[in-house]
Amino acid sequence: MKLIVCRFRHSLLIHREACTLACNNLAETPKATHGRHYEEATAKSHARQMFDSMPELNVLSATTLISRSARLQNYDDAIYLFSRMFELNIRPNEFTFGTVIHSSTVLGDLYLGRQFHACAMKMGLHPVVFVGSAVSDMYVKLGSLMEARRSFQDIHNPNVVSYTTLMSGYLKKERFGDALQIFQEMPERNVVSWNAIIGGYSQMGQNEDAVNLFIEMLRQGMTPNESTFSCIFSAAANIAALGIGRSFHGCAIKILGKLDVFSANSLISFYAKCGSMEDSLLVFNKLPDKNIVSWNSVICGCAQNGRGDEAVDLFEKMLVAGIRPNSVTLLGLLWACNHVGLVDKGYSYFNQARLKNPSLLKPEHYACMVDLLSRSARFREAEKFLHDLPFDPGIGFWKALLGGCQIHSNMVLGELAVRKILSLDPEDVSSYVMLSNAHSAAGRWQNVSMIRKEMKDKQMKRVPGCSWIEIRSIIHIFVTADQSHRQKDQIYMVLDLFSEHVRNGENVNF
Repeated sequence: MKLIVCRFRHSLLIHREACTLACNNLAETPKATHGRHYEEATAKSHARQMFDSMPELNVLSATTLISRSARLQNYDDAIYLFSRMFELNIRPNEFTFGTVIHSSTVLGDLYLGRQFHACAMKMGLHPVVFVGSAVSDMYVKLGSLMEARRSFQDIHNPNVVSYTTLMSGYLKKERFGDALQIFQEMPERNVVSWNAIIGGYSQMGQNEDAVNLFIEMLRQGMTPNESTFSCIFSAAANIAALGIGRSFHGCAIKILGKLDVFSANSLISFYAKCGSMEDSLLVFNKLPDKNIVSWNSVICGCAQNGRGDEAVDLFEKMLVAGIRPNSVTLLGLLWACNHVGLVDKGYSYFNQARLKNPSLLKPEHYACMVDLLSRSARFREAEKFLHDLPFDPGIGFWKALLGGCQIHSNMVLGELAVRKILSLDPEDVSSYVMLSNAHSAAGRWQNVSMIRKEMKDKQMKRVPGCSWIEIRSIIHIFVTADQSHRQKDQIYMVLDLFSEHVRNGENVNF
């Protein structure tokens, strides 16, 4: 039986009727799959030489060589040796298939993975949990969730890895209901499956649900690990739940004793995002083995909280400590200079990077410079900077310019920025709002009315902003003219008292 490993040029969907052909005719294709050849080469690798020189090759020794090639990231060799097994009439086992299916996943070759799946089906190995889990993982990572679900359903007695793989696929597609259902159907859950659903919810913006899942994890007696706390600190940071995050910090100390660098980095960012820079710096200073992420977290935290001078000092200390800055460091540094108006210093850091290490510069660094210049009313320099960009500026650049125009009531340049934004995105509401605010600040009420009329004619609606407050570890979220809160009557009563106090200028005794 000869197996030629290449792209399957028949139907993209593997169905059971094709299984008979799968092992005999995994069809040849052009080199386009990923530009690699799997045919036998004259200059063979060490693994290929060992494979061909073994006197009594069997499935165990062949699988060992294939696994070794995969561990060394020689995935082409692993797949080639798999094809040689068929030439030598050696039947692969579930571990062989698990290895080559993973190789196709790493190579990003969905067509090749489908062929291995079909071959496993022909041999009756696809229900084996080791093979089925690898197949599901391949389909999830290569974007075919429907096939992942079908392969999962074929597995006899799926284990926690099988369930977690499919659940992660649903989370990536934001199918939270399906993900939660899979999680609840798990016959057993371990810390990895809990981390997967907590981290998945947090990464997809469902931070409150992530926090609730973590609390449920503790209630069920599951002990979190370092990865759990890294996820949950990030989730708490994203909803600025300072009180809840502090209790999670105490929980981490109680369970772990000492935070590893990854958990500590998340904690530094958490306190910074919640505006508690003293706690952030305390965690940072107590961390013995700081890495680049630790420094970036505290530098960006200082920048976010308007402590630009401290951010610059920390950057200089980082250089003395022998840590090389990366693009995130530079962005935090420019952000810090922006927040406290250190225009020349920011320009200096940017030019140093441009001359000494241009690979650090990304579009967001250029956009930050436009923001820095326009916020400081240096509009000519901002215009020249935009003109000299090595690429076409996107919406973010023009919004940065418009933000400065709004602050300094530069209507001429602001209207130019709006035109540029609308040419890139005609449905962008925020540019209209920003220009309207700029006219409003300058007292040009006729222009404000014209802009609002244009928005109304185009049926453009503002996305309402929201604010939130944490009281006794409960987050309360409000939007403009909110009527949804269960204590709205008491809230509006207090608000009316405040309004009356402002109008009358009297002291109200609460």
